[in-house]
Amino acid sequence: MTRTDAAAARAALAAWYARHRRELPWRGTSDPYAVLLSELMLQQTRVAAAMPYYARFLARFPDVAALAAATEEEVLALWSGLGYYRRARQLHAAARRIAAAGFPRTARELAQLPGVGPYTAAAVASIAFGEPVAVVDGNVVRVVARLLAWDEPVERAASRRAIAAAAGALLDRERPGESNQALMELGATLCRPAGPLCGACPLAPFCAGRGRGVAAELPRRAPRRPPQRERLVVARVERAGRVLLFRRGAGERLLAGLWELPEAPAGAGAEAALTARYGGRFRLGAPLGRLRHAITTRALEVEVRAARWEPAGGQVGGQVAEGPEAAWLSPAEAAGAPLTALARKALALGASGGPES
Repeated sequence: MTRTDAAAARAALAAWYARHRRELPWRGTSDPYAVLLSELMLQQTRVAAAMPYYARFLARFPDVAALAAATEEEVLALWSGLGYYRRARQLHAAARRIAAAGFPRTARELAQLPGVGPYTAAAVASIAFGEPVAVVDGNVVRVVARLLAWDEPVERAASRRAIAAAAGALLDRERPGESNQALMELGATLCRPAGPLCGACPLAPFCAGRGRGVAAELPRRAPRRPPQRERLVVARVERAGRVLLFRRGAGERLLAGLWELPEAPAGAGAEAALTARYGGRFRLGAPLGRLRHAITTRALEVEVRAARWEPAGGQVGGQVAEGPEAAWLSPAEAAGAPLTALARKALALGASGGPES
């Protein structure tokens, strides 16, 4: 794309954005905390799913100081259901660092915060502080790959450099925050992964992919490994209207510190596996339902079963003598606790009506 084409594309994009941008709760603010919160929530999460969490988070933690003063348990509970809980922990850690040292103002400095990579750093720096640095997220990669008719997998280093350079050429350096949001908005609404609406796109006259008739085939991606399919059994133990949950250990690779229903690989050894992992003694009862759940590279087929549980050596202060931390929670308490998404799905199957522990 020539310099003249880039200037014309910037003008067309800005005019389109002024007329067609969506009204989203994080639009129109230059508060770096609100921008950081929105960008972290939108990682791996659809806008519609993030919006209610964003509103609840700002209501509970209206500024960095409030978030920094909260406990991790409070933060995880409010984040529960949004997934990718590492983001919540990193946001909490970043808030504590910012509360102590002040808010970084450049992309380079912002990238030193926990959980803040180049994309998030550029978004916050450009939107909140006006730094002329281009944002390159998934939407921008798709738009630019189509504009350039880029035919190589976008994961390659050469591809990343070319796309970043083109995104930089499209950036309005006088209004970098608006310019970045416009390009991301275009990718989210018109230049979609499937069925791009090229006829309504302000960049259509400059798009080499559209001119060659290959826009819908781009961007090229390196082959991905298929998800690992697993069968799990989840044990639902109830007593006096409460359900038994266990907290995942701090050293767990995924979902550390969240509460879960006991789970184990399905099959003849499920009871022994539950007992070995959580302590006490499990006895599985009637099936309560089945569900599917995806987490990172795993595709889970889950059977939820009523169960009995007998603690080994008794229970002391909520701690099972030979296993992880356990608690009996009412439905209301469980709803406000930091649960895994799988636990929420399993609890939503309804009361078991099965044997109580």
